Amino acid sequence: MEKLKLDDLNRVSIEEFKEQDKLPVAVVLDNVRSMHNVGSVFRTGDGFAIEKLVLCGITACPPHREIEKTALGATLSVDWVHFEKTTEAIISLRSNGYTIIAIEQAKNSTMLNTFTPDPEKKYALIFGNEVDGVSNEVMSMIDECIEIPQFGTKHSFNIVISAGIVLWDFFAKLRL
Repeated sequence: MEKLKLDDLNRVSIEEFKEQDKLPVAVVLDNVRSMHNVGSVFRTGDGFAIEKLVLCGITACPPHREIEKTALGATLSVDWVHFEKTTEAIISLRSNGYTIIAIEQAKNSTMLNTFTPDPEKKYALIFGNEVDGVSNEVMSMIDECIEIPQFGTKHSFNIVISAGIVLWDFFAKLRL
């Protein structure tokens, strides 16, 4: 087996990326503190061709060198917008036809492996603060809550790992 070289990967240009069909998903970051996490979610969003990234509250915005360390240029390909309050973002997304889903551990949540996204819908997936998760105020506004099954001694995944798991699951169920 031989690793592929960069030239073998046939990556699209930023212009081609902007024009291609997107996964009908907006990723919402609810007061995410770490700029490295923000950059990594940009890069993951690029990898799965999401519609956009919605940065809320204290979540840092590009351009910033700490975001770029992990985004590796994905801030140029993935569309993004900032809202002062996550609640304002939810109102805007809902008015644009998105189903609002928190990725959180909550009573009556749906396990990710049993959730089937509807290919006719658009989804806004909310990932919360590294310490406090999705805020209670935001939880009161969601349409659904998805939980990632876990089997170890820790009670949560890093936000970037969670975003990767959930976006892969949505991509696999909607595109493959």
